[in-house]
Amino acid sequence: MIDDHAGAVNYDLLTRTGYTLDDVGGRLSWSALSSFIRNLGTDSALARELGKATGWETTLQTNVILADLYDLLYAIHRDICALGGVKTKEKKYPRPGVEDKTVRKFGKGALPVQDLHNWIKERQGHG
Repeated sequence: MIDDHAGAVNYDLLTRTGYTLDDVGGRLSWSALSSFIRNLGTDSALARELGKATGWETTLQTNVILADLYDLLYAIHRDICALGGVKTKEKKYPRPGVEDKTVRKFGKGALPVQDLHNWIKERQGHG
């Protein structure tokens, strides 16, 4: 187990106890390490590496649910406002990796350094 998953076990040990595999046999007994590994939860690096993590043990799933609830509550708010004759804009909670179409973007990408130097020189009257 340790030979095949040393990185994950070491990470879990370090982040949860402050020990590393280097401490086994000294400050940390082999029996303590065995107990630690047997009682690791599905939120551990070892569980993720072994494919035993379900996705519910991270905050990502919770964050997705909360963002969906925000969107639902905002839609209810929008519908109630519409009943009173007040229009509101569609406003979804931003999610990572999803582009916000309402944000204006300028330019096409990064400007090469030499072009930037030339542009500065032109503005200073040295071009």
